[in-house]
Amino acid sequence: MTITDCSRHSIQMRGRPFMALVLAPQQPVADWLTDLDEWLQHSPGFFTGRPMILDVSALSLSKIELADIIADLHGREIRLMGIEGTNPSWLGLGMPPLVSNGRQAGVIEVLDPTTDARTTAHRAASSLLIQNPVRSGQSVIFPEGDVTVIGSVASGAEVIAGGSIHVYGALRGRASAGSSGDARARIFCSKFEAELLAIDGLYTAIDQIEPHLRGRPVQAWLDCDKMMITMAAVD
Repeated sequence: MTITDCSRHSIQMRGRPFMALVLAPQQPVADWLTDLDEWLQHSPGFFTGRPMILDVSALSLSKIELADIIADLHGREIRLMGIEGTNPSWLGLGMPPLVSNGRQAGVIEVLDPTTDARTTAHRAASSLLIQNPVRSGQSVIFPEGDVTVIGSVASGAEVIAGGSIHVYGALRGRASAGSSGDARARIFCSKFEAELLAIDGLYTAIDQIEPHLRGRPVQAWLDCDKMMITMAAVD
């Protein structure tokens, strides 16, 4: 009689997609790191707990220079899940793996565990509609197109869109439009009280914004790499 031992189990591996934010340093790297430090001063904790990709495809780096950038980011508590655009032989044990052929995918992240169960979001083609306020601690990330919020964005909350952002209420948190490289994206809100605005990677913090715009309906856009913020017309 042959007895088959069924007690052993195979190791299972599954693929699972995650959305990562991409950091793409520019030359001179020292100046880019200075800009990054200014960003972190205005938005502390922005990168905490986020999967990050370092894209160095636009840079000509040596192995030592790459290691220095990774160490600089680690010192700023930015943890990398992968590196794109470098020599794979440079990435040994203890370093992030090489990634390639990544594609942007639409993802909504709601990070606040106290979120009301009635909070709803509807996605259509290249836009996302949020029908409730975005509460403090929540993040809405939609790199495929526009985001519209029917309500307010609280202080400590953030909205990141590949296209434009429309807030039919007070914008008190952070708004980042054009995150997929769209310099034509705009930010609109009915009541401007934002902590930070960004379009296509160019940011403006609260202390750089004209005081008379606070509490007003505004729109923001880029003009020759300069953030323009004006009062918007209200019907």
